[in-house]
Amino acid sequence: MYHPPPSSGQAVVATLPVPAVAAPPKAETLGVVLLRDGLVQGDALVSALAQQRRRRGRVTDVLLSHAALPPDQLYAAMAAHWETSVVDPAQLPPDPRLVDHLGAVDCLRSSMLPWRNVGGATVIATAEPEDFAMHRARLTALFGPVVMAITSRTALQQAVLALRGPQLVRAAESRVPASESCRSFGSAPLLLPTLATVALVAALSLAWPMALLWLVTGWTFVTLLALTLLKAGAGLAAGLRPPPEPPATLIARQPIVSVIVALFGESDIAPRLVRRLDKLDYPRELLDVVLVTEAEDHQTQAALAGAELPPWMRIVVVPEGQIKTKPRALNFALDHCRGAIIGVYDAEDAPEPDQIHRIVQQFYRRGPDVACLQGVLDFYNPTTNWLSRCFTIEYATWFRLILPGLERLGLPVPLGGTTLFFRRAALEAVGGWDAHNVTEDADLGMRLYRHGYRTELISTVTGEEANCRALPWVRQRSRWLKGYMMTWATHMRAPRLLWQQLGPWKFVGFQVLFLCTLSQFVLLPVLWSFWLPFLGLPHPIADALPMAVTWALIGVLALTEAVNLTLHLRALHLSGHRFSRGWVLMMHLYFPLGALASYKAAWELLRKPFFWDKTAHGHFDPREG
Repeated sequence: MYHPPPSSGQAVVATLPVPAVAAPPKAETLGVVLLRDGLVQGDALVSALAQQRRRRGRVTDVLLSHAALPPDQLYAAMAAHWETSVVDPAQLPPDPRLVDHLGAVDCLRSSMLPWRNVGGATVIATAEPEDFAMHRARLTALFGPVVMAITSRTALQQAVLALRGPQLVRAAESRVPASESCRSFGSAPLLLPTLATVALVAALSLAWPMALLWLVTGWTFVTLLALTLLKAGAGLAAGLRPPPEPPATLIARQPIVSVIVALFGESDIAPRLVRRLDKLDYPRELLDVVLVTEAEDHQTQAALAGAELPPWMRIVVVPEGQIKTKPRALNFALDHCRGAIIGVYDAEDAPEPDQIHRIVQQFYRRGPDVACLQGVLDFYNPTTNWLSRCFTIEYATWFRLILPGLERLGLPVPLGGTTLFFRRAALEAVGGWDAHNVTEDADLGMRLYRHGYRTELISTVTGEEANCRALPWVRQRSRWLKGYMMTWATHMRAPRLLWQQLGPWKFVGFQVLFLCTLSQFVLLPVLWSFWLPFLGLPHPIADALPMAVTWALIGVLALTEAVNLTLHLRALHLSGHRFSRGWVLMMHLYFPLGALASYKAAWELLRKPFFWDKTAHGHFDPREG
C-alpha cells in the first residue's frame, strides 16, 4: 500500500510495495481534509469551493492560484486524500524508456509522468489526480497495470525536460511542414537562383539601362497604385458599421486560457511585466501564464525569480538549439500550456484588464472557423519624440483601419506579433509557428487562411513601448521586412496551389499586401527621383514622358497622398491620442527610414536569414508598470 506523506507536507518518494490498482479516494472531500488538518482557513475554503462550483474547475487549482496554502502542503494533502504518495522526480528520476513510451509531448500535455515500474505496476505521477481515471484505459494499454502518485506540475515539467529537452527543441524547430516553412532559406537551391537573378539584372543594366529604368519606374508606380487602392478599400470597409453583437453570454464553464510571453534579455522589464499581467481580471485558476526564456539568459531568469511570481505564472526554459528565435520559443512553450485558448504577449505589453474575458466571449460567439482573434496594439509613450509620434500614427492606421478593413474585405490578415489568441486545436492543426521565420505572425496569418481558418479583429487594446530611436527602429523594421520577404517567397513556391487555396481575390490581396509593400520600400528612391525636375535637374524618365502620362503619374501621387492623409487623420481620431494632427506631415520623413531597413533586410536574407535582430525594451515605458 502507498503510504501518505508526513504531516509536515514535505515531498517523499513512494514506498514499496505498491498495489496493482490505485486505491479509490476517501469518501470525505479534499476540502474537509484540508480544513480538518488546519491547512486552510474556513473562509478561504468556502471561497474556493464556491469558485470551483461556479466554474466547474478543480478546487486544487483554485487553492494553488490564490496561494491559499503552500504547494508542498497541498500536494501532500492530495496524496493523503487519494491514498498515495508524492514522488519527487528530481530525487529519483523517471525511467526514460517509460517516458518515451508515452512520449515527452504527451507527458507535458496530459500532466502524466510514467515514473517507474514498482511491484508489477507502472507508477504514473500526475499533478491532476482528478483526471487519472480518464487516462487509465490508455495508460493500461501502454504499460499494463498502473497506479497513481502525486507530483507537482513544475517537477513533472523539469523531469521531462531533463530527459528529453533536446528532442523537444528539435521538434519546436521543425513543427511546420517543410513545404510550408522557410527553413530552406540560405541553402544552395535557393541561393543560386537568387544570385542568378541579381546577375541578370546587373547584365540588363549594362546592356539596356534605359529599358531597365523604364521597367523599374513602371513597376514602382503600378505597385504604388495597387497598394493605395488596397489601403483605400480597407479604410472604407473599416468605416462601415459592423452588425451589433449579442449581449455577453454567461458561459457555464469558462476555458483555461494559456498566455505565452517570450522573454530574452528582459532583466529590467520582467518585474514590470509581472505587475501588468497581474491586472488581468480573468479567474486566476483559469489563467495559465507561461514565461518562456532561453537557457543562456540567466539575467532574465534571475529577474523573474526576484519578481515573486504568483502561482498562475510559471517559467519555461528553452534549451539551446540550432536557432534562437521567438517562434521557436513559442512552439516549445505550446506543449507546456494547459489552455484550450493560447495567447501571446510581448515583454513590454500592458493589456486592458478585461481583455481575456472579451476574448473568451468572442470565441464563444464564433464558429470553429475563426481560429484567431487579433487585438489592437497602441503605444503608451506616443509623445516621447517625433519618431514615436510617427510610429503611433502608423500603428493606429494599421491596427484600427487597415487590418479591420482587410478582415471585412475577406482578405488574409497578416497578424501582429502580440495580443494574439488562438483556438489551440486550430493552431496545432497548422503546425504552430514557423520557427525560422522572423515575422512568424504574418506567416501564421497566411497559413491559417490557406488551411480554411479565419482571423477576426477585436477592439481590445494592448499598450506597448514605441521603439523611438532611429537605429533600433531601422533594425526592428529590417527584421519585419525580411520576414515579409521570407513569407512571400515561401508561400509563392507553389503559386498554383496558393491560388487554389486562397481563391483569386485573396491571392491578389496577398500579392498586393506583401509584394507591393516590399516593392514600395525598396524602390522608394525611384519616387524621390521625380523631385529632380522641380529642382531644375534633368530626369531620364520624367523628361521623356508624354504629357498625358505625366499627368497620370501626378494623379497617382496625389491619390496616394490624399488616401494616406485621410487614413492617418482618421486613425489618430480613433486612437484618442491628443498630439497635434500636423504630425501626419512628418510621415514623409518617417517612411524613408523604411527604405534603409529594406536594404538591410535584403542583405540579411542572403547572408543570415534566420538572424533575429532583437528589439530592446524598457527604455521609455512608464516605470509604475
